[in-house]
Amino acid sequence: MARTEYYDDPNAPEPNSMVAAASAVVTDEQGRILLQRRRDNDLWALPGGGMELTDSLPGTAVREVKEETGLDVEVTGLVGTYTDPRHVIAYTDGEVRRQFNVCFTARIVGGRLAISEESTELRFVPPDQLEHLPIHHTQRLRLRHFLEHRDRPYLG
Repeated sequence: MARTEYYDDPNAPEPNSMVAAASAVVTDEQGRILLQRRRDNDLWALPGGGMELTDSLPGTAVREVKEETGLDVEVTGLVGTYTDPRHVIAYTDGEVRRQFNVCFTARIVGGRLAISEESTELRFVPPDQLEHLPIHHTQRLRLRHFLEHRDRPYLG
C-alpha cells in the first residue's frame, strides 16, 4: 500500500482517522542513527508505526523497531511529541490520517538487522550525512531535535 505525505498543503485530503504512533531514534556505538528506506514512499525514516490496543507508547516503539529492523531495543529517553495538524498522510486504501507521534530514544540490546516487508534498505547513518538523504520534513524535525541534545523534550 502506497502513501503520500502532505505538509501544510491546501490540496491535502481531509483526514478521516487519528492514529497514535511511536518512533525511535536508535543509535549504534559510533553515534550513527538507524534509518529505514520505506517501501511505501521511498523516503528514509526512523522506525516506527501505529499503536495497537495492547501496546503502551514505549512498547509500540520497541515492537515497531523489532518488526521493521530485526533489532531488540530498550527505550532510553524522549525526543518529543509530534502532533502538527498540517501533517496529513494519505494511503491508497482511502485512509487519510493525522498522526500523533511520540518519538523516543533507544539503545540496541539484541537481535539482528533484517529488512522487513515495510522497507527496502536499512542503514546506520552518521549525523553529518542526513542532509544528503530524501527524508520527509516531519522526520527531519525529529532528527534535528534529537541532535540538538535538548534539556527537555519537544512538545508540539
